[in-house]
Amino acid sequence: MTIFSTIAAFYGIMTVIGFISMWRDKRKAQQHAWRTPEATLLMIAFLGGALGTLLAMQLVRHKTRTAKFQLFVPLAILLHATLWILWIRS
Repeated sequence: MTIFSTIAAFYGIMTVIGFISMWRDKRKAQQHAWRTPEATLLMIAFLGGALGTLLAMQLVRHKTRTAKFQLFVPLAILLHATLWILWIRS
């Protein structure tokens, strides 16, 4: 397994974790149950799960009006895209 495929697998796993975390938090909100802290959801996004987090925001309609998520989730995607571009060019 190459470094590229390892990193791609990591991003795939983090994307799934980001989506499931947001979906689960939405369900918990509807049930008035214990919720995942926003800081945890954003940390997952910045650790590589931003694409899954963004997909869940749109498909599940969760945290779409929260300013932190409107700003930081696209910022996390931009940050990781920039890191990928810089890594590929080096």
